[in-house]
Amino acid sequence: MIPYDFEASVGYWITITAHRYQQRLNEVLAPYDITFRQFQVLGWLVYEGELSQNELAERLMIEPPTLAGILDRIQRDGWIERRPCPSDRRRRIVCLTAAAQPIWRQVVDCLRAIRSEAAGDMTDEEVATLISLLRRIQKNLGNQAATVLPAATMEIQA
Repeated sequence: MIPYDFEASVGYWITITAHRYQQRLNEVLAPYDITFRQFQVLGWLVYEGELSQNELAERLMIEPPTLAGILDRIQRDGWIERRPCPSDRRRRIVCLTAAAQPIWRQVVDCLRAIRSEAAGDMTDEEVATLISLLRRIQKNLGNQAATVLPAATMEIQA
C-alpha cells in the first residue's frame, strides 16, 4: 500500500468537518422532527422561491429519486406543494406553503446555535478568514456555482 497522510489533507478535514456539522445539525433538529436534508430543501426554497424537482436535486447534489422521498415526507407534513409546470407537464415545481413558516423559524434558531457552537472560541476575524479560504478552495476546484445566500431573515412567501 502507498502511504497517504490524511492529517495533512485539506480534503480530509473539509469532509470530516462537513459530516460532523451535518450530524450535529441533525441532532439539534431532531426534536422538531426535521432532518438536515429536509432543512436544505426548505432553505433553497426560502431563498430562491419555487424550483423544479431537478433544480432542487442539483442544488442538494443528490439524485432526483433520492429527493423524491425527501419531498414526500415534507409534503406529508404540509410544508411544500408540488405542482405541474405550466410550460412543461413533465416537470414538477416545488413551492413552500404557509405551514412551513413555524418550522423555518425553529430551523433558523438551530442554525444560529450550531454556527455559534462550531465557531466556539474563534474570533470574528478567524471565522471570516475560514469562510474566505473555503470560498477560494471552491473556486480552485472550479465550482463557479457556489451560491452565497442572503441572511436568513426572509419570510416565507405563501
